[in-house]
This record gives sequence, C-alpha cells and structure tokens, in this order.
Amino acid sequence: MAASIEPNPDTLASEIAAQSALLNDLRKQQADPALVEETKKKLGELKRNLALLQNTGSGGSGAKEGKKKERMLLKTPKGTRDYGPGEMYCREHIERIVKECFTTYGGSQLDTPVFERKEILAGKYGEDAKLIFDLMDQGGEQLALRYDHTVPLARYLAMSGAITTQAKLWQIGKVYRRDNPVMSKGRMREFSQADFDIAGSWDTMIPDAELISLLCTVLSRLDVGEFTVKVNHRKILDGIFEVCGVPPEKIRSISSAVDKLDKVCIIAASSELNGLPTAGKMAWADVKKEMTEEKGLDPVVADKIGEYVKHKGGPELLDVLKADEALMANANAKVGVDEMGILFTYLKAYKVMDKISFDLSLARGLDYYTGIIYEAIVEASAPPGFKSANAFASSSTTPSVSNATPPESHHPKKKPAKKSATPGAEEEEEIDESQIGVGSIAAGGRYDNLVGMFTAAAAGEGKKAPGLPCVGVSIGLDRIFALVWPKWVERGMRSKETMAYVLAAGDGLLEERIKLVQELREAGIKTDFMFKRKPKVPAQFDAGAKDEVPFAIIIGEEELKEGLVTVKEQKWDFVDGKKVKIESNDKGIKIKRSELIQWIKATPTYKDWSSGKLIA
Repeated sequence: MAASIEPNPDTLASEIAAQSALLNDLRKQQADPALVEETKKKLGELKRNLALLQNTGSGGSGAKEGKKKERMLLKTPKGTRDYGPGEMYCREHIERIVKECFTTYGGSQLDTPVFERKEILAGKYGEDAKLIFDLMDQGGEQLALRYDHTVPLARYLAMSGAITTQAKLWQIGKVYRRDNPVMSKGRMREFSQADFDIAGSWDTMIPDAELISLLCTVLSRLDVGEFTVKVNHRKILDGIFEVCGVPPEKIRSISSAVDKLDKVCIIAASSELNGLPTAGKMAWADVKKEMTEEKGLDPVVADKIGEYVKHKGGPELLDVLKADEALMANANAKVGVDEMGILFTYLKAYKVMDKISFDLSLARGLDYYTGIIYEAIVEASAPPGFKSANAFASSSTTPSVSNATPPESHHPKKKPAKKSATPGAEEEEEIDESQIGVGSIAAGGRYDNLVGMFTAAAAGEGKKAPGLPCVGVSIGLDRIFALVWPKWVERGMRSKETMAYVLAAGDGLLEERIKLVQELREAGIKTDFMFKRKPKVPAQFDAGAKDEVPFAIIIGEEELKEGLVTVKEQKWDFVDGKKVKIESNDKGIKIKRSELIQWIKATPTYKDWSSGKLIA
C-alpha cells in the first residue's frame, strides 16, 4: 500500500501564488464568470488547507522546539476602523441630532439583530447580493450579516402579521457590505446607518413627502454644506424601459446599469480585481457598453434610453414627459408622472423644493423599490476636479437629440499593489483615495411589496398573505462624519463632555472634592477630579486642561470655612492652526457654594453646550 504524501506548506504556498495569478488574469480578461468563480473557489480551498496545516504545525505536539513564534499583526480588518474619543464625541453629536429629528417627526425606535437568516436577505439586493457577508453554519442556521436596515424591518413587520396600519419606525446601527472600501470618504465594510421608515396605507405621496422633508431637516442641521436631493420614480423608469423596448426580464439589470450613470466615478475602483460588482459610477458611454455588451441589450434600445435618462430639472420636467405621447400611453409611466406631480405639490408646502432635483438617471439598484426613489448628494459626492456630482446630466428639461460627445469616463488612480504579508494571499491594487468622492450621503424610496414577500413565503404556496406598503430613508452616518469631522477640527470643537473639574488647594481634601463632584453630577453638570489623595495644584489644572474643561472649581480650607468656592473659567484659542489654552493671571471669582450650580447654568458656556463649541 502506497504511503500517503504529507502536504508541504511551501508547495501549498506555491500553488496558492499560481492560482492567485490565474484568478487575476481571468478577471483582467473578463473571462466567463463561472470559470472565475470556480478558480476563486479552488483558491479558497488551497488557502484553508494552508491555514490548517500551519495551525497544526504550530500548535501540535510535533512542533519544533524553540521555533520562533510569529508576531501578531495588530490591525483592524479591511474596511473597518477604530474611532478615538474626540472622533466619537463628534459622531455622538451627529447621532444626537439625527435622533432629535427622528423623534421630532414622530418616530419610534426599533432594534433588530445584526445578523439574519441568510434566506431573509437573499434575492432582495439585485447585483449587490455579492456584497453580503455570509457567516459559517451556526448551529444549523445559515446566517449573514445584515446589509441594511430595510430588509430586517420588513421581516419584523411580517413577523408581526403585517397588521400595522400606521407606524413611523427608526433604527440606528451598523450594517455590513463586502465592498471595496475607501476609508477616508466613509465608504467601509462596517458602517453605521440611520433609517426612518413609514409603514401602512396612507394617501398618495404624503408619507413620501414627509420623509424627504425629514431628510432635508437632518442634513440642514448637520451642516454638511450645500446638498441636493435627487428624486425619481421607479414606475417612470420602468415605463421608459418598456417604451424603449427593453425585454421584461432585463428591466432590473438595465436599471442597475442606469444607476451607475451621472455620478461620475464616485467610488470607481478595482472592483473587478476583487470579484465584486463594479461600484463605480460611469459616463453614458460606459453605461451603454455595459447594457449592450455585458447584458445583451440592443444598441438602438440603449440609445433610446439615453435620450431620456440624461435629463434633470424640476416640476417643469413633468410637462415635457406629459407631452411625450408614447410614454404617456404606458400605464406605469403615467402613474409615476401623476404621483410625482402630487409629490412636488407637497414638497412646496414643506418649503424644500429648492433642495430638489428631478433626475431621470436616478435608478437605485436595489430590487425591492416600487415607487418614489431619492438620494442626497453634496459637492464632495463627486471626485476632486468635478464641480458637481451631476457632471453629465443635462440641466435642460427639453429632450435633445444631441450628438455631442459624452464626457470621458473618469476613474480614480490606482496605487501600486501592496504586497500581502500573508503567504499566498491575493494582492489587491490600492485606490488613490484623493481621487474618490464621498458618494451619496443618504438614499431611500418606496417598497410596497417587500413585507408581502415575507408573509407570502411564510404562508406557503397558494395561500393568501397580507402585504404592507412602506417608504423609508437611510442616512449614511460614516459618510456624514467624513464631511463633518474636518470642519469640527477646523472650528476647534470640543472632544469631551466634561464641563467642570474640581481641584483642591492645600491638603488634598479628597472627601470634600468627592462631595462637591457628586453635588454637581446630581445637578446634571458633567464633572471630574483627579484620583490622587494629595495632588499638586498644577497637575490638577493640567488634567482639566487636557480634557478641555471650561470650569476649574477650586476648594481650599478657607473656602470650606466660608462656604465658598473659587471658579476659574478656562478658554482656548487657535494659535498656528492648533487649539491652545489661553494663559491668564486671573485668580477666578469667589462664589457661594450654595449658588454654584445656578451660576454655572446661567453662563453662556452652559447654555451653548450642546453645540460642541470650545472656541467662541
């Protein structure tokens, strides 16, 4: 009987390197997807075998004595990051404003698990389904990390029997996508989203307008700069596709292609190197190529679509669409146009029409949308060098038959591939993040059938199941943070909530310091002190200054006898672009201890505390 050959780590590493090279070559050649997937699967198996062999070798009894232990790589996983205290204070400020707006608009909070049964998420995201993070079998359940909050919400409503007639629900939490990250622009694999959804049967377009008004309120309060909310209607798009001659089975895939138009490489990257759907936003020439060469659409049909989707405007664009007899003969398009007219009437009442752009290129690639769709963009949504995120969309509302050459595709520069520290690991080209835009910072739309899909699947074939119309908006908190944080730093905003720091002059007075700290805390004033029995006065001042605490409250033997405290208000300013504490010979003011809390709460610093400002 032949002896079995033990696998060798060096041999496996060589096979992995060869398989990686083959996979990269196949991707560059745009080979058959099935062949690419098979090659990728084999590469994964080789990597797992190498990992098992290395673990066995290092942890088993047969490991060589004295073998040097490999150094641990201290880093976060790709597409994730840590946030320090100062950054978290800014993020909490953002989240607090969002929550205030959500509750102002009558919302109730919801929380759902961060992972779901895989079948719950399957079939809801179109081409983006490949971005779902699968988890290994967990006790007999196939699970996946949630991709968004919308599908978990629909599952929750379906589990409730879809009997909620009127509900405003919001949720803030992390979601996960196996996307190609651009960390500095808030495009990550683990990121936070804030969702507000309205469920139930209401009169046409009222909840839709309410959500767009909510979105405008949130973005205005967050100080993200000038923003535009682009709106469109899925039924108008479907009508355009039908009138132009798109086969029914291709409508969703063509819609996904159109969604890549008019956002000019907001996040175009080496997606093909990662086996992911192209996240890049394209010019019309690229979109047409995808529709015709990759998705098999007749070029004549693609050109017809192009004449529609290159236009944007305001309510006046509805008049142009209504004058199109072929389009108005389509049932879907007519319903969409009529509903958009109602929507614009309500948005005028909400006084947000100056923020709205009716954009026929907006498609939203997710499969579950059925009606109104929208997304919010800012100037930083586009890459540097583009004055607008709408570079290719015509500002004219009159359909044109122009033969003007579309703009070239703009793709971000790629840095040289970084050599992986892990043997056999795939090498990925790094993206030059300076050439990437933030992308849309919020998006949403109407999804009337999603809850019904779940209730029908649960009821079984042939059984009647209730549905529940819904409309929602999702705000990308990490992208908002990417916009707000630089301004936060430039303005010298605070990095901590502590408002008062209790110091002792003299013998330490630890117990007296603790008593005063507790008095202030019980009155709602965030207070701290030094954990030393007899701290030196300069060390206490330095500790308070490090935390940027505006009120230094000093107690000494004499003050205790007289029932007084000394309050020294501390201030900061910018010097050479840095925050610096203003040194002062001011000894502070004497205040009766019984009046201290009232005195602090009457100061401008206290009243303006929620703004986060440190420097006036």
